[in-house]
Amino acid sequence: MRVLFIGDIVGLPGVTFVRRALPVLRVREGLDLVIANAENAANGSGLTPNLYRRLREAGVDLVTLGDHVYKKAEIIATLEKDEHICKPANFPPDAPGRTFAVATARDGTAAAVMCLLGRTFMRPVDCPFRAADRVLAALTEQTRCIVVDIHAEATADKYLLGHYLKGRVSAVLGTHTHVPTADEQILAGGTAFISDVGMTGPYDSILGRRIDRVLPTTLTFVPSAFEVATNDPRLAGVIVDIDPATGQSSAIRRVMVTEADIVTNWEV
Repeated sequence: MRVLFIGDIVGLPGVTFVRRALPVLRVREGLDLVIANAENAANGSGLTPNLYRRLREAGVDLVTLGDHVYKKAEIIATLEKDEHICKPANFPPDAPGRTFAVATARDGTAAAVMCLLGRTFMRPVDCPFRAADRVLAALTEQTRCIVVDIHAEATADKYLLGHYLKGRVSAVLGTHTHVPTADEQILAGGTAFISDVGMTGPYDSILGRRIDRVLPTTLTFVPSAFEVATNDPRLAGVIVDIDPATGQSSAIRRVMVTEADIVTNWEV
């Protein structure tokens, strides 16, 4: 089973680029399942039901969120009703939403994803390790193909979770910092790992925000609206090959799709 995990989708430029690139990418790579972190899709912070529908229509099978999960309150009803989207599993039990999301891949394999927040330089949350244990116990009879989105600031938080879950999940994939890292690997027990899969959105920016807004505010301390940038949209993520029978991964590789790829190389 071949899984594409798309990193933090930022704003309308990110959503639009996913809708352009994903249909072709799915065919070219023979993708069976697509997962995306979409917590920055709505103007850079949160997700709306409309944007969620647009991503699903484009071919995204499962959606994870992060620390901005409730920035757009209208998504709460979707979180409570739709099994293809999940909140961070180490949020309090009363927080709206499911602790994992499930889908059937195109090869017929049941697959699941959970999202966990790190605890270094992040909002106070419950223990991600114990939360992962609870979700895995709930998934025991459903599937062996389980992807974990670790949404964290600190690289150490991501590595710790990777080693805690190695051999128990198919992949532990980092999000939140928006910068793709070059440490993709297969941990013991067949668990794919990378510290951060990168950002999907405008790269002529400061992590997706307009340079002309962020830089002056940094220099002068005069606040301004950090609007989403628009130029140089790209899709960043990883492709993971998973054995449906065991849930173990055999390969992981980074993906970066640019405008030039679509215009020049992907013309049908």
